[in-house]
Amino acid sequence: MAPAPDDRIVIGRVLKPHGLKGEVVIEVLTDFPERFSEGLRVRLSGGSREAREMRIVAVRPHQRRVLLAFEGISDVSTAETLRNAELSVNAQDVAPRPDGYVYHWEIEGAVVVDSAGKPLGRVAELADAGGRPLLVVATPRGVRDVPFAQPIVVSVDVAKKRIVLDPPPGLLD
Repeated sequence: MAPAPDDRIVIGRVLKPHGLKGEVVIEVLTDFPERFSEGLRVRLSGGSREAREMRIVAVRPHQRRVLLAFEGISDVSTAETLRNAELSVNAQDVAPRPDGYVYHWEIEGAVVVDSAGKPLGRVAELADAGGRPLLVVATPRGVRDVPFAQPIVVSVDVAKKRIVLDPPPGLLD
């Protein structure tokens, strides 16, 4: 099930101002950093300002982060008010999903079964473990971490919210 139209997807967080002309350093919280583009409208919430829509007017890479300039923000003191604000987009504006890729909200709550169809649990979350996806499965014996990779993950049916696993012995004990 896709997010409701009023749901927001967080794609970044303002870390701090950069320079004197209102740019800010963004911690990228999306697998698709190319979505930060001139003209993109984002909602900033948190920080020391009320939530509001803003338009990106300049983007440039900076180490493993992104520097952004927003319309109406032209000095360091105004940029400082954005510190710790989250940048989000409407759920309908998510980046197209590449083949073999799933968004975390598409599988959270999914039923997890083994190759024979025996229920194993439900997906609690899709986490990141050192740059690799990790399926966190709530089983009758507690929460278990499962590498989200083949051959352990046999199939993922996003529409039916069903994941088939072929776990090695002991993984879910």
